[in-house]
Amino acid sequence: MRCHRLALGLGFCLLVGTALCVLCNMQLQYRGERPFQPVVRTQYPQPKLLEQRPTDLLTLTPWLAPIVSEGTFDVELLQSIYRPLNLTIGLTAFAAGKYTRFVRRFLESAEQFFMPSYQVCYYIFTDDPAAVPWVPLGPGRTLSIIPIQKHPRWEEVSMRRMQTISQHIAQRAHREVDYLFCVNVDMVFRNHWGPETLGDLVAAIHPGYYAMPRQQFPYERRHESTAFVADSEGDFYYGREVFGGRVDRVYDFTRGCHMAILADKANGIVAAWQEESHLNRRFISHKPSKVLSPEYLWDHRKPQPPNLKLIRFSTLDKDLHWLQS
Repeated sequence: MRCHRLALGLGFCLLVGTALCVLCNMQLQYRGERPFQPVVRTQYPQPKLLEQRPTDLLTLTPWLAPIVSEGTFDVELLQSIYRPLNLTIGLTAFAAGKYTRFVRRFLESAEQFFMPSYQVCYYIFTDDPAAVPWVPLGPGRTLSIIPIQKHPRWEEVSMRRMQTISQHIAQRAHREVDYLFCVNVDMVFRNHWGPETLGDLVAAIHPGYYAMPRQQFPYERRHESTAFVADSEGDFYYGREVFGGRVDRVYDFTRGCHMAILADKANGIVAAWQEESHLNRRFISHKPSKVLSPEYLWDHRKPQPPNLKLIRFSTLDKDLHWLQS
C-alpha cells in the first residue's frame, strides 16, 4: 500500500511538472518570446533566383515561400482581398545625423507609391527632431518623429537599430499597426509598392548578390560569432535595407537579432557586416514566409537587367564619406 501511494505521488508530481513546463512555454509565446531552440544546421542545394532562365526569376523558394516580382501577382485581386480588412501598415526609417537630408524625398515618394489607399503610420527615428521637415500627408496617413540617442559613430546607430525597433514595437507599434516594414531613409520609392508584399515575415534579396553562389556571399565566417554561416548554408543574401512582416513577427525577429548582437559584443566580436550579418543568420534559421525580388531593393548605380521588369525601391546618389564623417 505504501509503495502504491508513493507511485501515485510521483506520478502526480510528474504530471504537475509537465503542466507547469507547458504553461511556461505558453506564457513565453504569449509575450512574443520563444523557448530556447538550438539552431539546426543542414546541408541542401542553394536556391538560385535565375536558375530557370536568365530572363525569368524564380517564383517559389524550396520552402514554398513566394518570391514577389512584377508579373507574379494580380494587383486588383489583391486589393479586393486586403482593402476590406482595414489594415494599418507601419514604415520605419532612421534619420540620424546628416541622414535627415533624405527624409523629405523619402516621405514624398512613399506618399506617392507606398501602400496607396491604405492607412500608413510613418515612424522616423532621429537624433535631431528639429531637422525633420514637414511633409503633407494623405488621409489616414500619420508621421511620428521618435527621438533617439545621439552617437558619435554611425556604426553604433546601425548596431542599435534592431534594439530600437523591437522596443518601439513592444511599447507602441503593436497597438497601432498590423504590419511593419523597416527600410533605409536614403532610398526612394519609384513605383507601386502594395499588398503583394504583405506576409508573416518578409525579406528582400540584396541586389549585389542575387546571381552569385552562396560561397561568395559576404556572410560572417568566424565560428566565434553568433552570426556565423558555413559554406554549405544559405539561401539568398538578404539586404538590411528592407525587411518586415506582421508586427508580432517583426518583434520576434528584431529582438532575436538584437540578442545575438549583444552576445557577440560580450565576446568582443563585431560581425563582418554588423546588423546585416545577424539578419542573414536569422533568416537562415527562421525562413521568411515571403521573399521580395531585387525590384524592391535596387542599387541605382547598376543598369537595370532584363529580368527585373519594374524597379520599385532603390538607392539615391550620396557621398557616404561625408554622411558618415
